[in-house]
Amino acid sequence: MLRQDSQNTPLFGEDDDNASLPKSKIRHPVASFFHLFFRASAILVYLLCDMLSGRFIASMVTIILLLSCDFWTVKNVSGRLLVGLRWWNQVDEDGKSHWVFESRKTADDSSSADSRIFWLGLVVCPLFWVVFVFSTIVSFRIKWLAVVFMGLVLQWANLYGYVRCKVGGKSSLRTMAKNYLNLQIFKQAMEKTERP
Repeated sequence: MLRQDSQNTPLFGEDDDNASLPKSKIRHPVASFFHLFFRASAILVYLLCDMLSGRFIASMVTIILLLSCDFWTVKNVSGRLLVGLRWWNQVDEDGKSHWVFESRKTADDSSSADSRIFWLGLVVCPLFWVVFVFSTIVSFRIKWLAVVFMGLVLQWANLYGYVRCKVGGKSSLRTMAKNYLNLQIFKQAMEKTERP
């Protein structure tokens, strides 16, 4: 059962003994390795599956297992350790589902190297799956469409969850984008009125 008070729930690694390490050092090398390993492995297996094995089912199962391991690792381990963020779904007593997006109160605990590794892997790998979706459609490899769509969905779900954690779980991304566009339009309008 998840605790109702998510603000007081301890994150993994909060009471680490590595507080004396410089910010440029990787504080969690194992978490960093597996954060990138499952993502890169799924992409490599997809790219090399026709050369290594002509068996579609074996390749598909391997890729989906790697993607599932990646989703679980990023969501439950590397997000907490590397950047102090986590997200989950909580069902209350009434049966209503609530998404919880949380960030560590003190961001000083994570190193800049850990953060760069986390965000680089989190942003770049889903872009590969977007390219794979389009290339699968264009090359008429329709049987692979389910696999690349699964990769896209799982990796974009983690990206969306962690972006929501980073920008604040209470605010909506749509509201933030709308406010940003309104600010840009206002700035452009002010620049036009200031010109002679």
